[in-house]
Amino acid sequence: MGSSGSRSAQKFCSRFLPEEQEEIDRLFDALSSEAPSSDASARCFSLKALKSHVGEALPLAMVTRLYDGMRGVDLTGKAKGPSDSVSQEQFTVSMSHLLKGNSEEKSLVILKMISPTEGPVKAREVQKFTEDLVGSVVHVLNYRQELRGWTQKRGSGPPARVQVLAAQLFSEMDLQGGEKLPGPQQLDCECDRATIEAWVFRAPHVATFLSVVIHRGFLLLRFSLDLATLVPERHVEQEREFESILDVLSVIFVNSHLRQEQRGRWRLLFSSELHGHSFAQLCGRITHRGPCVLLLEDHDGQVFGGFASCSWEVKPQFQGDDTCFLFSISPRMAVYTSTGYNDHYMYLNHGQQTIPNGLGMGGQHNYFGLWVDVDFGKGHSKAKPKCTTYNSPQLSAQEDFGFEKMEVWAVGDASGSQQAKSGKSILDVDPEAQALLEISGRSRHSEGLRDIPEDQ
Repeated sequence: MGSSGSRSAQKFCSRFLPEEQEEIDRLFDALSSEAPSSDASARCFSLKALKSHVGEALPLAMVTRLYDGMRGVDLTGKAKGPSDSVSQEQFTVSMSHLLKGNSEEKSLVILKMISPTEGPVKAREVQKFTEDLVGSVVHVLNYRQELRGWTQKRGSGPPARVQVLAAQLFSEMDLQGGEKLPGPQQLDCECDRATIEAWVFRAPHVATFLSVVIHRGFLLLRFSLDLATLVPERHVEQEREFESILDVLSVIFVNSHLRQEQRGRWRLLFSSELHGHSFAQLCGRITHRGPCVLLLEDHDGQVFGGFASCSWEVKPQFQGDDTCFLFSISPRMAVYTSTGYNDHYMYLNHGQQTIPNGLGMGGQHNYFGLWVDVDFGKGHSKAKPKCTTYNSPQLSAQEDFGFEKMEVWAVGDASGSQQAKSGKSILDVDPEAQALLEISGRSRHSEGLRDIPEDQ
């Protein structure tokens, strides 16, 4: 175990298991080895030592913020400012607060990470911290090769999705007694520790992202973080390559609103890029496949979609339940859940003359919160002022929109009945034929005659 200097911090590190504390102490020993001291209790490490240890795993700005958070820990309650270096007690306490502490304890360190100076911080400083935090998550997951099949959006300047997700997290903060002030006036507001604490409690992604940064950036207690519940594993049939509408941050955001058992794996069911611009192909590939996420990118570049909580079926009635939701990814990230006003959660129909043919979520016939027309490539998002089912605004740039890209991903592990559908028949080879058969109302007699797959 590390030096006896940790004894004075025992009351702070009680949340660590003995083997975890040993790992904490070993990391401190490595960080402080460049500054040897005959007095074990006086050992400490510098920002240079922390940067050297982390290397390129984290952006330098985040390493500096973490260092400021550590040296800002006041062990005596009498400190008049941050210390010149980080002691073992400060390191242990800061790790305990950030990794295992409650909202109050986390906020103590986060406040110093936002600004090492004493007193309240400006909202614009919180905004910049949030952008650095989200960017660091993408950076470290990419560096450690743990994107789990997803990509990060590339381009010049700061990645847009980083700023969009950061803006969503920042919007969770209440300023001026809950009032949302516009623009620069909002960013000039002061945020005290109580405001930061309430924000950390209200926006759990802040604490989760800090855990990712520490566990993966420092390679500290990394097995205590299950990335599978944050970033689902991406599965595409026969590992076919295509550029998804989604990037890793978009997936993290949508995935966090699913049930725990649905978060570990996403399987591509339909992509207009891979499977063509065909409504029949869409129906054939998504029906009877369990809960799934669908999303579109309209011709104006806005990205939005919905979560279907149960299998899609081609029928003239509404389906689904109140765990369905609509969401937007770009230009802003938001989720819109059931209002309880009606049960018009999901709708999928084809071949009817008196009612609409297409896929819809929320609202009512001819006035859906999200609609994909049977004339594939066309849709609408109508909400004046809001969709009655989901309380969502207009998701697309134009009320009636066109699109080129659409994707549908099954979430979670397939059930036995869904796996059975993977046995090859002519209807599996040609999903369009399958869809047309269902649309006509005829049964699939071969469905019960297949051989039992060997892995079942």
